[in-house]
Amino acid sequence: MSASTERKNRAAAREAGTDKKMLAQQEAEKKAAKSKRQWTVGTILVVLLLVVAILLNTGFLYKHTTAATVGSVRLSPAQLSYYYVNQYYTFLNQNGSYASVFGLDTSGNISALRNQDCMFLGEGEGSTWRDYFLQGALSSVRQIYALKAYANANGITLDESELADIDADFEDARISAQRNGFSRLDNFFAAQYGTGATAKLVRSLVEDGTLASKVIDLYADSLSYDEQQLEEYYANLNGSADYYDYDYYYVSGTTEDGATEQTMLEARMTAEAIAMSFRDGADIDDLSERFAAALEAEDDTAAPVQRRSAVGSGLGDLGEWLRDSARVSGDITVLEDANAEGYYVALFLNRDDNHYPTVSVRHILIKAEASEDGTYSEEAKLAALERINEIMDEFDATDRSEDSFAALANQYSQDEGSNTTGGLYENLYKNATVTEFNDFCFAPHKSGDLGVVYGENGSYAGYHLIYFVGEGELYSNLIARSDLQNEDVSAFITEQTDANEAQLRFFSKLVG
Repeated sequence: MSASTERKNRAAAREAGTDKKMLAQQEAEKKAAKSKRQWTVGTILVVLLLVVAILLNTGFLYKHTTAATVGSVRLSPAQLSYYYVNQYYTFLNQNGSYASVFGLDTSGNISALRNQDCMFLGEGEGSTWRDYFLQGALSSVRQIYALKAYANANGITLDESELADIDADFEDARISAQRNGFSRLDNFFAAQYGTGATAKLVRSLVEDGTLASKVIDLYADSLSYDEQQLEEYYANLNGSADYYDYDYYYVSGTTEDGATEQTMLEARMTAEAIAMSFRDGADIDDLSERFAAALEAEDDTAAPVQRRSAVGSGLGDLGEWLRDSARVSGDITVLEDANAEGYYVALFLNRDDNHYPTVSVRHILIKAEASEDGTYSEEAKLAALERINEIMDEFDATDRSEDSFAALANQYSQDEGSNTTGGLYENLYKNATVTEFNDFCFAPHKSGDLGVVYGENGSYAGYHLIYFVGEGELYSNLIARSDLQNEDVSAFITEQTDANEAQLRFFSKLVG
């Protein structure tokens, strides 16, 4: 090929874009451009990651993004985290050591909840404890913001006293923060509720919750029911709120191989023999003693189970028979258990339908000082009694009014549940207190009567000086009113909440 022909071919190749040198140059330029683009994209990604890291560390994303919407309200991850953490600790407080029974491992950080399966969530609803508490948080904010909207629409606000109570709680939090090494309250709340939680944010959420509770309280207080409504409601409970005294003995019809027709027949015959022996023992006046004697006649190792003040809703297999309005003291029967594995012999003693007046009293408690082993010496008890008598002498030197007694209760009583309210306990019902206190309250008294009684349970021993204030409404009416009020309040909350749709948003991923 001549030189001129080769030059012509190269020129044609360049024009056609197929010259080798040109192709190589173009390929190099493409690689350089691609490298430049990759470097630019990589740089942008690094910058973005740095920005995200900075935003996370400063709490910006936790405060200024949306984790959930409730109606028209947007909640940040920090706000939703507050409710989420409260759901978690509420569950722990309610279930205590039983939390592990439900599969909740509390040994690690709260973030570990993301990896723990939750038995309470059905298929399709999520599977972790984080999902469970997040759903609870969403339900909580849905209710709170619905009630907050109701408050705003009806001019309901927190008064000075309610705000002062919140101030006091935050002062307690400040002291607790200092004791735990936190220099700022913001850091203390961030440690509790997560990044973005500040004292200002928590304060606003506490006020929202307090306002929602106030709405409920005001609505509940506005409800009223007449005597007929209360009586009808209680009657329709069919004895489930009454209290029963009864004895029973269970005759098992099972063996290592389970219950058979023969073993069940033998169990029934034994149970019937016990009931017959009881009926034949009319010479023993005390019914429980007669029942024990009947058992001893059939099996000298047997002992009856004695149930006193058992609520009607928890009577198990014996419930239908015991709640029958035809029951009278001394009735006895034989009943097969629900699993067909044996027979009960049941003795009816008494039924209390709660148609008695509640009582209100004031009291002053002086505790006996416990010994190192947790017991109470006679000297310690005597010292407590002497102190009570001194306080009674001081009361006798006043006008002996209820107000004077209340002032002494606030000054001297060691009962933390009432020593800021003048020692007052209102609407007490039977068996709500230690036996001696209960016996005084429900003995015949007139307003102003005094009594000194000894009381002891697992947490204290000491003497009470009691001032009888007076009788209140029937306990049956109190039960009915409480149930009706709860039903109506629940309906009110549902009505307010139903229209308030709540949804999780993308940044809910930051919660927990």
